[in-house]
Amino acid sequence: QVQLVESGGGLVQAGDSLRLACAASGRTTTLNMMGWFRQAPGKDREFVGRTSRGLSPYYADSVKGRFTISRDNLKNTVYLQMNSLQPEDTAKYYCAASYGIYKYDYWGQGTQVTVSS
Repeated sequence: QVQLVESGGGLVQAGDSLRLACAASGRTTTLNMMGWFRQAPGKDREFVGRTSRGLSPYYADSVKGRFTISRDNLKNTVYLQMNSLQPEDTAKYYCAASYGIYKYDYWGQGTQVTVSS
């Protein structure tokens, strides 16, 4: 089992930055893919980006160039650095983890990000 806990969300103004963190605990040594997703009220969950061992991070077009994913394997933590935030980035952000490459096995509870104009 793996537990994921997101942190770092909050209320910011347009143009500001935030860094989210996802701390993993439990059976983490063989985790491969770590992803970030978000869901705004009334909308479907949206892929934000992912990082996999040995591969460069991959991002959704909507955040490319503004968001950066990094991974600290010693701390079992994945970060989502979000720059130039816009009101349309307002959502609950979720971290997910996978032992493989196709589906996510574990999900966190999410952290709210609200961007005011």
